[in-house]
Amino acid sequence: MLNLYRRHRANCKSTVRRAKCFCPIWVQGVLRGESIRKSLDLTNWEAANRLVREWEASGTTPAVTVKEATERFISDRQSMQLSDAMMSKYRNVAAELEREFGDSPMRSVTTDGLRRLRESWTLAPITMQKRLEMVRKFFTFCMDSDWIEKNPARGVEAPAVKYDPTLPFTDEEMEKILWAAESIREAHPKIPKGTEKKLKALILLMRYSGIRISDAVMFRRDKLKNGKLFLKQEKTKHPVWVPLPKDVIEAIAECDEGNEYYFYRNIGKPKSAITEWQQRLKLVYTMAGVVDGHSHRLRDTFSVELLQKGISLETVSMLLGHTSIKTTQRHYAPWVKSRQDALETAVKLSWTS
Repeated sequence: MLNLYRRHRANCKSTVRRAKCFCPIWVQGVLRGESIRKSLDLTNWEAANRLVREWEASGTTPAVTVKEATERFISDRQSMQLSDAMMSKYRNVAAELEREFGDSPMRSVTTDGLRRLRESWTLAPITMQKRLEMVRKFFTFCMDSDWIEKNPARGVEAPAVKYDPTLPFTDEEMEKILWAAESIREAHPKIPKGTEKKLKALILLMRYSGIRISDAVMFRRDKLKNGKLFLKQEKTKHPVWVPLPKDVIEAIAECDEGNEYYFYRNIGKPKSAITEWQQRLKLVYTMAGVVDGHSHRLRDTFSVELLQKGISLETVSMLLGHTSIKTTQRHYAPWVKSRQDALETAVKLSWTS
């Protein structure tokens, strides 16, 4: 029979063997004729009881540490051929868990411990929600690997996220933005010559295709054929064909330098190039006097224009490369023409007796 007890640290005021403190838990007794007296590397009494029951049922086995589990988790994610951006997020989560729990056994990680970790985050609610979702995926992976019996992250609540209606650029704002792009070197003469043409083309490309700035910056010359843009959305990897207006194609042709990419010189990391173009766009929005200007609003302008002209939410979701139509609904439902028409009809019906 195995018995649990705590070995109190020097600074612990308690002396009771089953005290409610955070001193390490040890086990002592006899298992299958073998004498055992060892530390469990646990401080949670419930986790210690589970471990001892497992030993009594199947014998002692080496406990998987958080560090070992995160390494296996990252290896598993890599085998799924996820995007570099997604892998970077998973690595950040794994590194944080390793820093927090180190070489502790997976069974020692408690819901309260994860709550304390969440309390240390200084993130926006939506970012915190996504981070917590990744933490839950990690512990689900550990459960499926039989390293733990339950997912301690499920008891950690995510913050409420308020989704404000997406605001596209107005026609007047678009005119100012394009003017600012063409005049950028007058206000910032150190910007390389020719950047103004590329800025205009980049803005028009995002406005009339709805692609993210990361996809736009990495847009290759061989992906523009017969007036159509062909690419795979970075997040979903689904192929997307988007016809482009003539003036957009002409603007792109004007900045064609014969390289593999239109906006990336194949020098340095793509992430650095994307950041550079984001910074230039900020200068454009400032010059144009557009409040809260950012590249995603060009994507919003593309989406809202389609919805207001009666294009279905399902079609817009496919063009945007959303993994779920729920994402599209969350951001763009107020702009769906059919929905607005139905609301107006319902109100008008109330006028008649």
